[in-house]
Amino acid sequence: MSPAAAPTLLVVDDERQIRRLLRVTLEGAGYRVREAETGSLGLQEIAAAAPDGVVLDLSLPDMDGVEVVRRLREWTSVPVLILSVREAESDKIAALDAGADDYLTKPFGSGELLARLRVMLRRSPGGDAGPAVLCFGDVEFDRAARIVRRSGAEVHLTAKEYALFALLAQHRGKVVTHRQILRELWGPNSEENTHYLRVHMTHLRQKLETIPNQPRHLRTEAGVGYRLVE
Repeated sequence: MSPAAAPTLLVVDDERQIRRLLRVTLEGAGYRVREAETGSLGLQEIAAAAPDGVVLDLSLPDMDGVEVVRRLREWTSVPVLILSVREAESDKIAALDAGADDYLTKPFGSGELLARLRVMLRRSPGGDAGPAVLCFGDVEFDRAARIVRRSGAEVHLTAKEYALFALLAQHRGKVVTHRQILRELWGPNSEENTHYLRVHMTHLRQKLETIPNQPRHLRTEAGVGYRLVE
């Protein structure tokens, strides 16, 4: 492939030798390569550089690779190939359920790695869920860092408030139904517990809306769900 068309891959692995091996293999196949040695640095690099794909280890020093994938899927659909020594079926299921596109165990053959990357990048839609930093009104949502600010000051959200806000941000402009929100935040057996949702939405509006009882951005779609309007 020509340099101008060469996809950029981010390798996230704390082992220097593995990163060096992957760089040699990938650059030899025509890819451009960036590196990160921790999950947090990987998230920052993806937000800043927007690579075409990610090769991600699960055993990182600051967070599990599955958590990295979960955080990524809150705001980007960048293709992710897991490259890990973990061979257990449960690890593979967890990574794929979190949003990884493929899974390859170490030690690996360079031919198979390159073939899997070609397939993964070929079927990628080539877009993501929007910018890493989302702004509306006086609110700024740094999705890579998982920080919400209002008028420049960080806003503390509970885990459920954050999850609700992140879900609406992921689907901003679109209605997210009560059932979908309850299923994703509280589990499949909680779809009728809409009072949970009303309470958390009230708290979220109090923290993020200028006039909480007249929300401009966190809108109610009567009888259906909620929508984030930028």
